Amino acid sequence: MFALIGLSHPSPAVASQAAVGHTNPLNLDPLVREAYQHFYILDYDGAISRFEQVLQQHPKDPMAYGYLEMALVFKELYHQDLLDTTYYAHDSFLTSKRVVQIPAASLQRIDALADNAISLADQQIKANPRDADAYFARGYARGIHAGFLTLALHSWVTAARQGYASKTDSDQVLAIDPKYADARMAIGIQQFSVASLPRFIRLMVGMVGVGGSRERGLAMLRESAAHGTITAVESRTVMSLFLRHDARYPEALEVERGLAQEFPHNYLYRLEEANLQKDEGNGPAAIVAYKHVLQDAAQPGYFVDPRLQLALFGLAETERGQNLVADAAQHYLQAAEQPMCSDWLRKRSQLNAGEMFDLLHDRKKAVWLYQMAAAGGGDQSQADAARRYLKTPYAGR
Repeated sequence: MFALIGLSHPSPAVASQAAVGHTNPLNLDPLVREAYQHFYILDYDGAISRFEQVLQQHPKDPMAYGYLEMALVFKELYHQDLLDTTYYAHDSFLTSKRVVQIPAASLQRIDALADNAISLADQQIKANPRDADAYFARGYARGIHAGFLTLALHSWVTAARQGYASKTDSDQVLAIDPKYADARMAIGIQQFSVASLPRFIRLMVGMVGVGGSRERGLAMLRESAAHGTITAVESRTVMSLFLRHDARYPEALEVERGLAQEFPHNYLYRLEEANLQKDEGNGPAAIVAYKHVLQDAAQPGYFVDPRLQLALFGLAETERGQNLVADAAQHYLQAAEQPMCSDWLRKRSQLNAGEMFDLLHDRKKAVWLYQMAAAGGGDQSQADAARRYLKTPYAGR
């Protein structure tokens, strides 16, 4: 199946040998590769500390800033419960009222790293207009920043411009060096994303007339997954999300299982296997998969900083779909009680738990949960529904 969807993945040694001359030499540096291995098991602090060392050793290389920007962005997204792809599987996140609170110091550091990477790359391009590494580094920094603006800050217009600029830089890389496989990821993301955007979003961000193609996007991601140096894993991750978005669950599961086998201590890859089985309609298998994730998470050190609320919420959602109302109620409650749960997911879990307790005819407990979901301060995206159920008990499924 991997061969069918273009995901046969070379060994690191073979990939590194093939990449020589078609990637920034810094991408092959042992410390950079070591940092990425920590990143791929969600050890963000371990990755950040190593990327900090890389930046100290290579302060004039824009890629060094891009690595650190990338690790800091994903650490923030993870801590905000924004890396569970269930949130992006449908277009509703584009109009979500969710408010994300990013610490000011983190915002400033991420912005500064992106600005420094772009500025250094600009200087290198001015000195040598055919510097493929500089174009790639600039596009990489812009692409990471666009993702952060989209997912964390909902700055659609600025993010769209950054994303398109990243794609333009990547086009330039391939015009200079057609074998620079990493550059294909940004193009693939832009192609698929633009083709998938609702028309009103295109109007809002000024992208009417900008072309896109889902299949071309997936094809570009397959190429960067098969041949990329620092985008191979990321391209497979994005491809799984896109396939899930288009309800191509068997293909998405094949990609995700490959990632989970390669990185068994990556909590999100394991979680996504369960999510995809849930979306595919295989509720019993999904319940087993969620429980396996939670069992492994109970082993000290198996996962780095597992956000249990994500698995508990997914498990509850699946149990709800299987009409296991009492089990769903308890797991929604457990998700809400996790100490590091984001306010958005906590209130969403409280609302859903209240619905389950209404179905169980425990109105007192349901009202208590609705009151918490409707409480002022923090996230208010669940407040309207909670207030409605405070007046009229939930009677749906």
